[in-house]
Amino acid sequence: MSGTEGVAAVVLAAGAATRFGSPKQNVLLPAVLESVDIVEVFADVVIVAGAHAIDVTLPPGARIVQCANWQRGPGASLRCGLSSLGAETQAAAVLLADGPRLDPRAINRMVHAWRQGQGSVLAASYGGERSHPVVLARSEWARIPEGGGRDLAARLIDCSDLREPGDVDTEKDLTGLGGN
Repeated sequence: MSGTEGVAAVVLAAGAATRFGSPKQNVLLPAVLESVDIVEVFADVVIVAGAHAIDVTLPPGARIVQCANWQRGPGASLRCGLSSLGAETQAAAVLLADGPRLDPRAINRMVHAWRQGQGSVLAASYGGERSHPVVLARSEWARIPEGGGRDLAARLIDCSDLREPGDVDTEKDLTGLGGN
């Protein structure tokens, strides 16, 4: 497989953002989508919406999928995004809308590891800690638990040499991210 064949991005942006105090998706999603657009490895890009409308400029070809069951948690949102992908999609890179410092090289590394046959569930790690992006082969999609991809055992792919994506839950978290 080469180019964009067989791999999609599923960006989870369905949460209520209660700790943030406003729809953080609309603040943080543009940076994540910029990383997705830079790598050019995806045949399809799906943003899963739920609690709030997504009001950002999407990269060409990206689309929003509304998840009616978003309140059930990340597993429901992930299943919603995965179910919207075509039969030609063999793997999905799962990205979080609240990780605005996502390094495009981490996406490339994870997709490359999947293409090289390193596993059907792969998760980026930074300093030995599991994080994202996560790549899920189609063979794993039917077993997504309520907690989402993070509840699946994964082979860790070291991305410690790259910028961590961050995890923004509150407005204060934004100040701790610093620059690129």
